[in-house]
Amino acid sequence: MSTDTPDADGADKPSDDPPSRAELAARVDELEAALAEATSEDDTKKMSIIATKGTLDMAYPPLILASTAAAFGYEVTVFHTFWGLDILHEERSKNLKLSSVGNPNMPMPNAVAAIPGMDRVTTKMMEKRIADNDTATIQELLETSLDMGVEFQACQMTIDLMDYDEDDFYDGVTTGVGAATALQDMADADIQLLV
Repeated sequence: MSTDTPDADGADKPSDDPPSRAELAARVDELEAALAEATSEDDTKKMSIIATKGTLDMAYPPLILASTAAAFGYEVTVFHTFWGLDILHEERSKNLKLSSVGNPNMPMPNAVAAIPGMDRVTTKMMEKRIADNDTATIQELLETSLDMGVEFQACQMTIDLMDYDEDDFYDGVTTGVGAATALQDMADADIQLLV
């Protein structure tokens, strides 16, 4: 913005008139935009979840949290290790069980829960409740999360330990991930959860 104005003979000379409010407002807008561009950083928030359990009731928390965070624009990584790896296994994820023993919220005493076959009963009860309430299945939550860009990582040490075949995991699952990678992901994340 120039404050120079041509004088009567056509030569430029500085104006003694101050800039108008509109000119000042336009200049302030230009400066604010330049400052915002110069100082802008990636505002994407990151969430890192470690999934260690593979029971039916413990498969839902990491999947619900991951898909919800992704829906809110978070970059989400879920590192599955030990029994949590069963959640990513196409066949095993369809047969996750609900343990009735040692579950303080189960509506039965441990003495009854320990009777052979009770895990099957409680699993069927939970599966019925899931179906009756139109709750997404584990498979549906996984596929939705993958479609939303959630990165599911399978712990390589656990794959080797449990003798899993990497081809048995859902398409899109990242295999060959070690603890060092998971730790770095957690260090870079805004939110870290162990489930």
